[in-house]
Amino acid sequence: MTARIERVVTEGVVDIDGTDQKVENNTWIVGDDDEVIVIDAARDAEKILEQVGEREVLAVICTAGLPDHVSAAIEVASRDEAVIALHPKDKPLWRETWRETWPDIDMEDDGIFEVADVQLDVMETPGVTPGGVSLYCEALKVVFSGEALQADGPGRLGGEYPALADQLTSIGGRLFTLPGETRVLPAHGEEVTIADLEPHFDDWVSGSLTRTAAADDESEGPLTDGTKISGIKLGDD
Repeated sequence: MTARIERVVTEGVVDIDGTDQKVENNTWIVGDDDEVIVIDAARDAEKILEQVGEREVLAVICTAGLPDHVSAAIEVASRDEAVIALHPKDKPLWRETWRETWPDIDMEDDGIFEVADVQLDVMETPGVTPGGVSLYCEALKVVFSGEALQADGPGRLGGEYPALADQLTSIGGRLFTLPGETRVLPAHGEEVTIADLEPHFDDWVSGSLTRTAAADDESEGPLTDGTKISGIKLGDD
């Protein structure tokens, strides 16, 4: 059977600087009528498993260790005794949410997951978190970009870029080497393509992101930067 992609959007109210704000997350499901892999099981395990239905969950992959990426991982994985995968550099972030357990698989660059009739290739894309990853599926012409790249550009943590140089290296050296028609399916917000975003790269490198970040952070409405819920400040190393 041909693999397909499904999206589950979850929403929660979080306290950011003393103000309640709505944050939306994308959970992506890849598979066929028999088996699936769940990417970034966010917040609402019941809603995610309702979408999965009777299909077997083979793995739950976390593109980052931030709370909104891992909060439903254990419950979703436990139903079918699926494995949970996370990059080892994000284990300290995982510990902020889950103090008694560890992920089952330490992901590495160029690692491979298989589901249905397709392959997901692990790409290390650090920046927002030290162990951030993206997952490229050539057969479906998509990349699950996690926090690294959103529809409006590089993702942020709490309105800031914790390690912008590393993030831009990840984007330019890995994500923007993919074919232009590749769909970018991020952890937050709507999808875009590599061709849509690549023309902006030179502006990002020249400093446009740091000039506009403060103004963008004042926008109203539901947040697409769901990493703000963590309250975690990361260093550049």
